[in-house]
Amino acid sequence: MADTLFYCPTIRHEPILPEQESQHCVKVLRMREGELLTVTDGEGSFYECRLLVAHPRKSRVTILRQWEEPRKRDFMLHIAFGPTKQMDRNEWFLEKASEIGVDRFTPILSSFSERREIKRERLEKIAVAAMKQSQQARLPEIEEMRRFTALTTEPFNGQKFIAHCYDLPKRLLSQAYRKGENAQILIGPEGDFSEEEVAHAIANGFEPVSLGETRLRTETACLVATHTIHVLNQITTT
Repeated sequence: MADTLFYCPTIRHEPILPEQESQHCVKVLRMREGELLTVTDGEGSFYECRLLVAHPRKSRVTILRQWEEPRKRDFMLHIAFGPTKQMDRNEWFLEKASEIGVDRFTPILSSFSERREIKRERLEKIAVAAMKQSQQARLPEIEEMRRFTALTTEPFNGQKFIAHCYDLPKRLLSQAYRKGENAQILIGPEGDFSEEEVAHAIANGFEPVSLGETRLRTETACLVATHTIHVLNQITTT
């Protein structure tokens, strides 16, 4: 596979690179008609293509072959988080977590939320760039901001966790998670979840967990939770 990966969600039925991808192909990499390039649809497939029309806004390719990206893991990871006031910190977390591997991101609106709206389009661009950088073929799903109570009452096929800083009974995430299972993890805003929200989540099947002995920023906690699940799934037992 080529070092540079392009993203085209419509490649199966319309093999024309999006404008940003076309600009990168023609203006930055200075690719010419006839050259080969690798494209992903973000749904698990790679495509070896030949550049037919080198246009800075709508480069056209033809598909030479297609192959599926093997699943690198047998679990699904959903991170729901209270976005920080500084948008660059949300973007930093989403970029790094996408490179590590998250299937679904959900910004949540809770009692102490500092940010009450978020531009999903910007986060999707960050996720696309991270997918390409890490040479993956599956683009994480990024949801619109949802209310805490709505998210915590919907079904989820796997283990559900809520991380909080209150002095209440809880286990380390590394001790509570069972290898190979799907995981949904709630990370609160900088002011944490309210005690009422923690109680509500527990009543709806979420297990309270700790991410360590120190108090972490929201974006750091999100990344620690993501990495913890991945490391636990990579440990081999003898």
